[in-house]
Amino acid sequence: MRIINGTVFCEDNHFHNGCIDIKEGIITDIYADTASLPEADGDIVDAQGAYVIPGLIDLHFHGALGYDICDKTKAAFEKIAAFELSQGVTTICPATMTLPEKELCAVLACGSAFAEETRESVSCAELCGFNMEGPFISPKKKGAQNEKYIKKADIQTAERFIEAAGGLLKILGLAPEESPDFESFIGALKGRVRISLAHTNADYDTAARAISAGVTHAVHLYNAMSPFSHRDPGVVNAVFDSENVNAELICDGIHLHQSAVRTAFRELSAERIVLISDSLRAAGMPDGLYELGGQQVKKTGNLCTLAESGTIAGSVSSLYDCMVNTVKKMEIPLETAVRCASLNPARILGLSHLGELSAGKQADLLLIDRELCLKRIFKRGCSV
Repeated sequence: MRIINGTVFCEDNHFHNGCIDIKEGIITDIYADTASLPEADGDIVDAQGAYVIPGLIDLHFHGALGYDICDKTKAAFEKIAAFELSQGVTTICPATMTLPEKELCAVLACGSAFAEETRESVSCAELCGFNMEGPFISPKKKGAQNEKYIKKADIQTAERFIEAAGGLLKILGLAPEESPDFESFIGALKGRVRISLAHTNADYDTAARAISAGVTHAVHLYNAMSPFSHRDPGVVNAVFDSENVNAELICDGIHLHQSAVRTAFRELSAERIVLISDSLRAAGMPDGLYELGGQQVKKTGNLCTLAESGTIAGSVSSLYDCMVNTVKKMEIPLETAVRCASLNPARILGLSHLGELSAGKQADLLLIDRELCLKRIFKRGCSV
């Protein structure tokens, strides 16, 4: 197959006019000089001037269409993964809620089995890993997490999570201030799983110590963490000060003010930011009440809150919507937003075959028009 007349997001992270050849689900060539092309092998797809970008990778979301991965059923994973693909998200690394250990292990095992069964599928997004927000978090910054199941960091428990996930546990959350021996915990697990600062009320010095010990990720920057102030800079500024920490941003237009998003991009640069959706089972559903980690969530338009407290509880936006918001509302360049929704999460998750359009990479890609509307989706070179 050959895609012609596209404006291609190339491996230099810039757009160039060109065409793409795909064979057996793999990109074989990208041509900038279209004047003297070799004969095409297979179908011709005319992009008609559309942008051609990598398939998006969401490394932090919970569910959609009334399903949550914590339902721990094959049907839930199937419905969620199919929906994500329909939204231009070709690879997923869903997030777990704070639940009892046995339930979390069951979720991880169910997802691992689903990932194995659907590894070559072109009808759903590929499940490549898990991002665990809890249970090692702070009650003071629990957000929409269930405080009843929060516990202190424990290496043996983490080992059981790693085993249950069958090698797919990619990110594990930690509130270091809640566990006195957090540096030993980080040291025992780093290299096997990314430890993230998640739902934490740590002060700047504690967060900086955790980063020095090996933390390399921050869950939804600004949200559910100690904020920046001029005498108490908190987790946010500890992340800004580190060169080794990647940070998630929820750019749904509700979780973050556009100025805060621009500040994060100035401080961290395009290399260290990953866009996420943090979407819930209410995504793609009408307004109403839904369940999240044993608590009721109220969906009103694009806003989701805990029914009891009014606390913001995740989003109902897709990662694609968040990427578009980043451009249109936060005034971030398109090429930067694309990178933060594709290449950066691929790098963080260790997916060297994904995240960019270049020869030898898997042909997961999207065609989007000049108004940034999603026009076509390709998974492993197949139009879906």
